[in-house]
Amino acid sequence: MKILLSNDDGVHAKGLHALYRALSEFNEVTVIAPDRNCSGASNALSLTHPLRINQMDSGFYAVNGTPSDCVHLGLNSFLQDDPQLVVSGINHGANLGDDVIYSGTVAAATEGRYMGLPAVAVSLVGKQENNFETAARVVSEIVQHLIAHPLPADQILNVNVPDIPYSELKGIQVTRQGRRHRAESMVKDNDPFGREIYWYGPVGQEQDAGPGTDFHAIANGYCSVTPLSVDMTAYQGMENLKTWITKL
Repeated sequence: MKILLSNDDGVHAKGLHALYRALSEFNEVTVIAPDRNCSGASNALSLTHPLRINQMDSGFYAVNGTPSDCVHLGLNSFLQDDPQLVVSGINHGANLGDDVIYSGTVAAATEGRYMGLPAVAVSLVGKQENNFETAARVVSEIVQHLIAHPLPADQILNVNVPDIPYSELKGIQVTRQGRRHRAESMVKDNDPFGREIYWYGPVGQEQDAGPGTDFHAIANGYCSVTPLSVDMTAYQGMENLKTWITKL
């Protein structure tokens, strides 16, 4: 299988290299990734400056743009032969619950889906980041299963793997997105010139994290696989909105 591999932590990220090693054992993998860390970029595209692509000594291609730029450029212009799958990761940190809205990792996979390809996003959940090989092995197994048993191309698989050795992984659970509390307050500081600056504070704690959620699976030693849709229509609210709009 031909795979386009990207990420949001940048072309030098440890997780990207670990995933490349695992996937390239059985597949033809091309890496096109940002030339710097783009965590939190979400689905942003670079519309006000030109994109440049450079090949690194590793053979990977670095782009001076966002994760979505990398996938869009690869599929639309750069690659001579279309891949059959887009994979994004391994992200350094969780993409659980509300995280997916901001995630550049998920955005790269979303861009692949927008371009008509099945897509997988993968993240390693933990602060130590000792077990990228666990996540890489899980995704390699999922990709091989996709080859034999394709899924509909209208969804993205958001995979989160706990930062534990593969031998300690309890299995894989299909989950829904959980939800966090409101994020912590921003941190106010001053730069060396005395001007006010602000940093984002810690993410919110889990609020909806019960059985069946991605949070719950990770907390109990399971890999979480959540199918995501790019159609954000709130279908359950359409009838109420029709009634509401008639009263304008």
